[in-house]
Amino acid sequence: MKKIILASKSPRRKKILEQVGLSIKVVVSDFDEDKISFKTPQEMVEKLSLEKAKTVARKHPSAIILAADTTVIFNGEIIGKPKSKKDAFRILKLLSGSTHEIVTGFTIVEGQKSITKHVASKVKFKQLLDKEIGVYVATGEPMDKAGGYGVQERGGLFMEYIEGDYFNVVGLPIFAVAQVLKEFGVDITKNW
Repeated sequence: MKKIILASKSPRRKKILEQVGLSIKVVVSDFDEDKISFKTPQEMVEKLSLEKAKTVARKHPSAIILAADTTVIFNGEIIGKPKSKKDAFRILKLLSGSTHEIVTGFTIVEGQKSITKHVASKVKFKQLLDKEIGVYVATGEPMDKAGGYGVQERGGLFMEYIEGDYFNVVGLPIFAVAQVLKEFGVDITKNW
């Protein structure tokens, strides 16, 4: 099997890839995310994933590089990771009782070949009580996640339903990634 590098420090992305049988190496990209300009959230996550992948590919030219970026969109506004516990509370209060969109852009690079795509899913939150939000924020779980929650962890208790790819909500749309990996000669199911 070809060497695959995940250009992400996300333990959730790494776990998803390992759960489907991929052996990967993690090399975190040092790309400065403030350097890009974009018009839409979809363009933002695609550009960020591309730049992260290209940055790591320059140092590892013989490997397949996978990079991703996820954001939450609510009423047209990009909701990133909380900057503080107070910000996490504000974000969760905003999402309470509403539907928001999760968009993940991902890029796979090998040599001169590069494919970038994005996947969108919708999540409907139940109406949250301030006390629930406060207790959840106090766990620290929201702090490193776009939208301030982890659907695969305690934050899953807030979710009424998902439309689309569950793994996209976690941070890596594995179905779409697997389809693109095939274009690079990697069929995940052949390693089972």
